[in-house]
Amino acid sequence: MPELPEVETVRQGLAKWVAGRTIATVEVRHPRAIRRHLPGDAHFAAMLVGRTILDVYRRGKYLWLPLDSGDAIIGHLGMSGQLLIEPASKDDGPHLRVRFTFTDEGRELRFVDQRTFGGLSVSEGGAALPDEIAHIARDPMDPLFDDEAFVTRVRAKRTEIKRALLDQTLISGVGNIYADEALWRAQLHGTRPTDALTKPAVRRLLAHVRDVLSEAIVAGGTSFDALYVDVNGQSGYFDRSLNAYGREGEPCHRCGTPMRREQFMNRSSFSCPRCQPRPRRRA
Repeated sequence: MPELPEVETVRQGLAKWVAGRTIATVEVRHPRAIRRHLPGDAHFAAMLVGRTILDVYRRGKYLWLPLDSGDAIIGHLGMSGQLLIEPASKDDGPHLRVRFTFTDEGRELRFVDQRTFGGLSVSEGGAALPDEIAHIARDPMDPLFDDEAFVTRVRAKRTEIKRALLDQTLISGVGNIYADEALWRAQLHGTRPTDALTKPAVRRLLAHVRDVLSEAIVAGGTSFDALYVDVNGQSGYFDRSLNAYGREGEPCHRCGTPMRREQFMNRSSFSCPRCQPRPRRRA
């Protein structure tokens, strides 16, 4: 699933191409693409036609596009969703779910989703921040993210540090790939108990999270298959810089020890046995 750098890359592209444009038509090709908009496709289109997109924002892995009506479009890419800026002359392709055209008759905005796990909806009155995503914590790239509050909340929990990094009520936008990368840099095993970490240790980890996310955004995110692309259909290349994720059996870039893979929440965690030793079990 796309994580913060991938969604931020899409946000930047959308802001460039759709901010300030007025929607002319909305065509819903597949009802599942707007399943979270309960009134249905006719209502979805009626709320959007004639409205101007003011900007494009992000909260964690969600996008929202405030409109001049005070409402907002909410988008989530799911596993395979793509928001693409395409010329009207380009073939629709088999997985086009929603099409937006604009009054300036320029390039269209298309929501393409092979697996239909992503979706769009309209949040009434949600231009400032949609209620539907207000429960999601700020992400560490947000200038209003409160570092010390995060440190305090992490240390107050009785959980493992990787689980804390994936907890969207604590910190948003960090997924499996970037959690492994930050933990490798911090030389922490993902099962380290949060209440056993010192404040400086949590602050260092947070700094590594920011560094990893910043570098991944510059690289356009991480693309492990052809389904993640930016608004122009281009893949990211941060996978070339990964130190942990997906490197089972390869030498650690720090000490040379073969990297290990462990099961984690129906996924996999990657770490260095030497640099990131498993914590001792508590008595």
